[in-house]
Amino acid sequence: MLTNDQLDRWDRENFFHPSTHLAQHARGVSPSRVIRTASGVHIEDRDGNRLLDGFAGLYCVNVGYGRPEIAEAIAEQAKELAYYHAYVGHGTEASITLAQMVLERAPKGMSKVYFGLGGSDANETNIKLVWYYNNILGRPEKKKIISRWRGYHGSGLMTGSLTGLELFHKKFDLPLVQVKHTIAPDYFRRDDLPMSEAEFVAHCASELEAQILSEGPDTVAAFIGEPVLGTGGIVPPPEGYWPAIQAVLDKYDILLIADEVVTGFGRLGSMFGSDHYGIRPDLITIAKGLTSAYAPLSGSIVGDRMWKVLEQGTDENGAIGHGWTYSAHPIGAAAGVANLKLIDSLGLIDNAASVGAYLNEAMKAALGDHPNVGDIRGEGMLCAVEFVEDRADRRFFDPARKIGPQVSAALLSQDKVIGRAMPQGDILGFAPPFCLTREEADLIVGATQRAVETVLG
Repeated sequence: MLTNDQLDRWDRENFFHPSTHLAQHARGVSPSRVIRTASGVHIEDRDGNRLLDGFAGLYCVNVGYGRPEIAEAIAEQAKELAYYHAYVGHGTEASITLAQMVLERAPKGMSKVYFGLGGSDANETNIKLVWYYNNILGRPEKKKIISRWRGYHGSGLMTGSLTGLELFHKKFDLPLVQVKHTIAPDYFRRDDLPMSEAEFVAHCASELEAQILSEGPDTVAAFIGEPVLGTGGIVPPPEGYWPAIQAVLDKYDILLIADEVVTGFGRLGSMFGSDHYGIRPDLITIAKGLTSAYAPLSGSIVGDRMWKVLEQGTDENGAIGHGWTYSAHPIGAAAGVANLKLIDSLGLIDNAASVGAYLNEAMKAALGDHPNVGDIRGEGMLCAVEFVEDRADRRFFDPARKIGPQVSAALLSQDKVIGRAMPQGDILGFAPPFCLTREEADLIVGATQRAVETVLG
């Protein structure tokens, strides 16, 4: 590709890219890639480079690329009815059908689905509903939300505050005062190395309870967490973590929001992470896997006890004052219906479980003894490798060396495999499409081994 060609110029002169070093991109210092087509687990750029996408876009193209069933559903819906709003009781066949399909698959105790566009707006909806709920119950002081450091819940004002990653706070005047953070359930990064996993779980629950008591239980409305930490490093919870957290929340009448944007609809080898870990949520956030990113759509699944109070609120105050123009967009809903049917008919959740387990075990076999590999972890079709300077005393690399990004770059340049350099550590993450085969998993593992050898020896 010529770096001064017209499309490249237009890109650098006109396009504001998210999560990008803006100055370097505008100056042409950092690379750009124009993706042209995709199929299965591979994408292809306009220069003909075929890349194995080991991160399914952003953990979202769960059924794989190029599925004609979803494309045709989108086209048919656009021809029949491209848009109508969902306000004051309006619906479409696609949105009503999808709501029913979601609740069929959701954990027990869930009542209704509100559809938005992305995970960030779904979590904004969740917080508004939590505040509305407590106002209707006559508890106007119960408004604080506890999130976790290293958690990711979006990049809006409230959702960026909930996100426990410095990059999303720095120079944005975040987090907002209503949001507090507690420790992440990252056993590998525990402060006290001799601490057992059970002791660490007890410590996490104790820290949460202490924070609730410090803030005042009558001021804390909800706790939000991903079943598995995603962008914070792909960190499955230590055994017993969620039951311990749930017990604290129940003790102080605090709502639980399970952010299942990444884990919902099969990524852990189970339909929902809440069922996988025995979580009993009041609200569930869904997005990526709902349509496999073939069209924008998100959702807030509202639990029974919250729904009863929301109904009471509208009896007392009239129609609820919340909605987006594109809520329950019929094209997104049609994509969702086709996507969930495809997940079922192709047995993709079972494949995510079996091939995901194979990927994780193969990665451990290949790199588990490397002196600079501190941890290899995953669940279902999620896998992460965390690098350290010295594994014996768990000494981390100087962040300025950017070891994680170097390994990710070597993986791409040498073997055309995409792995994500995760923030907040030297961590290489994988979240492939659910249709990944064992042979493709072997390609990812072999490429990762070669990339690690290139960067670290």
